[in-house]
Amino acid sequence: MRTPFWQTKALKQMTPEEWESLCDGCGRCCLQKLEDEETGEVHNTSLACQLLDIASCQCSDYEHRKEKVPECLKLSVSDIPHFHWLPETCAYRLLAEGKPLFDWHPLISGRPDSIHQAGISVRAFAQSETTVPEEDWEDYIIPLHNIDH
Repeated sequence: MRTPFWQTKALKQMTPEEWESLCDGCGRCCLQKLEDEETGEVHNTSLACQLLDIASCQCSDYEHRKEKVPECLKLSVSDIPHFHWLPETCAYRLLAEGKPLFDWHPLISGRPDSIHQAGISVRAFAQSETTVPEEDWEDYIIPLHNIDH
């Protein structure tokens, strides 16, 4: 039995396909975040990017997301020093910190729906950002412990 690539390769050594497969499909990075101007602290909201299909927790237009949502972040190897803003459950962050993937990660479980069954995805609580005026987004801040397991 071969050792999985994420246990033998550094993030910067992965192929584009391997890199993409690390995404567990939780949708957490697609939640809108608000930064406190005084403290610099970043707060998650329960509001998802307009392109997130909340039922599947997949981008509805992944190939063209940067054109449609210019502020969408495309994770890359050069971003590794900044992965601290990602959820503590995120494979990119875990591997960057030298930690193992959780058992519910689809690469471990072999099932893409394991992320939902484990209650890690945003499917149960997120709503589209288009349903709330931006000036009211502060009302939708959620504590990190509600989404980090």
